[in-house]
Amino acid sequence: MAQVQYWGTGRRKSSTARVRLVQGSGNVTINGKSMQEYLPLETLRVIVKLPLVVTETEGKFDVIVNVNGGGYTGQAGAIRHGIARALLEVNADLRPALKSAGFLTRDARMKERKKPGLKGARRAPQFSKR
Repeated sequence: MAQVQYWGTGRRKSSTARVRLVQGSGNVTINGKSMQEYLPLETLRVIVKLPLVVTETEGKFDVIVNVNGGGYTGQAGAIRHGIARALLEVNADLRPALKSAGFLTRDARMKERKKPGLKGARRAPQFSKR
């Protein structure tokens, strides 16, 4: 019998995470590695697990993630967003808890583009009177 899988896509900055929830014991695998191996900081691991903690589903699902783009923090935020979206597929009654915690809101902050005539997004060339 095939196992039921729940999918969610999360994004933050330039990171994209494809998250799959499967009935299990709470293992988190990111790009084929354990979460402890992939994420160097404990704070990032806490960020990733927050949706499961808030909805009291920690230990009920194995989380399998493919994530690319950006750095560690952006990827952790994208994974959190993806897990929250996948949990909605599991049970729509979890929406108020996830929404009030802010896990369903896509963090729209992106790097600002460089403008012509400037050295960066806003940095102008040095001014000299003479």
